[in-house]
Amino acid sequence: MFSIFPKLIIPMIIYAIIAFLGSTETVAARLADPLFEIGMMSGASWGLTPGDLVLMLALFFLFIEIVKSSDTGTASIINHGMSMLVFVIGLVLFLLVGRFATSVFFLLTVMALLDTVAGFVVTIVSARRDLAVGGEA
Repeated sequence: MFSIFPKLIIPMIIYAIIAFLGSTETVAARLADPLFEIGMMSGASWGLTPGDLVLMLALFFLFIEIVKSSDTGTASIINHGMSMLVFVIGLVLFLLVGRFATSVFFLLTVMALLDTVAGFVVTIVSARRDLAVGGEA
């Protein structure tokens, strides 16, 4: 059951929680407000925002999904279909709901697209390789 579940929905849910905590106008501001700042040797300061944290979490889950996509079992095919559903839902939310029309959510949607496309491509290449190895025997 855990292998079927698309992990990229977790950052999208976290984004939705952040988005619905306040008014529509403040979503982008809340995502860009630094949580903390660190002074750098150059004299500049680097700040980490909630949007950055959501994207870092999404990149971690994207890595897990791409590594997991090399499996050619039935659960993997179902996972790819569910990942496509996550992408479609993300795209619809980005286009139709004002709270989701931010760069952070756009990047989450692009990651969901990459997960879907990479999952299908890696599965097809792995299946082709398995078929070729099985045919040589």
